[in-house]
Amino acid sequence: MYKSVKIAHHPDFCLSLPENHRFPMAKYERLPQKLLADGIAMPSQFFIPPMATIDEILTTHTAEYWQALDDLTLSPKEARKIGLPMNKELIDRERLVVGATIACAKYALTDGISFSTSGGTHHAFADSGEGFCVLNDVCVASHVLLNQSLAKRILILDLDVHQGNGNASIMADNANVFVMSMHSEKNYPYHKPKSDLDISLADNTGDDEYLRLLSHHLPKVLDDFKPDFVFYQAGVDVLGCDRLGRINLTMAGLMARERYVVETMFDRQIPMSVVMGGGYSDDVDTVVEGHCGVFRVARRIVGD
Repeated sequence: MYKSVKIAHHPDFCLSLPENHRFPMAKYERLPQKLLADGIAMPSQFFIPPMATIDEILTTHTAEYWQALDDLTLSPKEARKIGLPMNKELIDRERLVVGATIACAKYALTDGISFSTSGGTHHAFADSGEGFCVLNDVCVASHVLLNQSLAKRILILDLDVHQGNGNASIMADNANVFVMSMHSEKNYPYHKPKSDLDISLADNTGDDEYLRLLSHHLPKVLDDFKPDFVFYQAGVDVLGCDRLGRINLTMAGLMARERYVVETMFDRQIPMSVVMGGGYSDDVDTVVEGHCGVFRVARRIVGD
């Protein structure tokens, strides 16, 4: 069954950045290479996603913000908040990232699970971007599913080390979307809009406490909210070696997290689409190995 699971990837996910830029863009090139080299995925599983349409983007983002992106007229201050060079290549890339998450969501409805090798741009608000996030892919995809009656109740499970402030803001008044964020309490963003459930973690939280909290809260959310679709932001910046995280998971702890999430959704037969989220260890290979974890456990659980 796993061999039919779809993985969205596009070469343009890996955008050229100035030398020594702190965003680890190289991971988007190395991740599919490692998935293939390690036999975790087959070439037939990968697909080239379409760009998100403007109508899809406008389900979530204001027309004024989209126009400023399209015209490359964001103010220097707004561009600095995003932290990436503003050019047409970036905007096209972000449309591909959003398009990938939308396409993956639709594949997950039939296949049970799907993956994008990018995505998780949870710091993008309806009218602005920040923290390397331009367009909010998961929120756009959620709105598309709801608008097309492909889902009725969506859980955004955000386990990136940083709170998804964009997700919380955009979905604040949407009763059909539940945002659960488990994140570092004292880390970016310093103003954290209220999610439906925020689980704040103390500095240096380790494997045991992290997994205890996740296994305590997630079943309650699933039982009470009863989602019929899940977007999973599988950030690996919870690793102890991450330079932008303050949590202390080992690679084994990260694998246990991925196993628990995938098994939980598989056992409950809830379709889930997985996006990568953050990872900022100095060693890009460590980031890539971390991201491979959710693919590895899914292959074992879903089965060949």
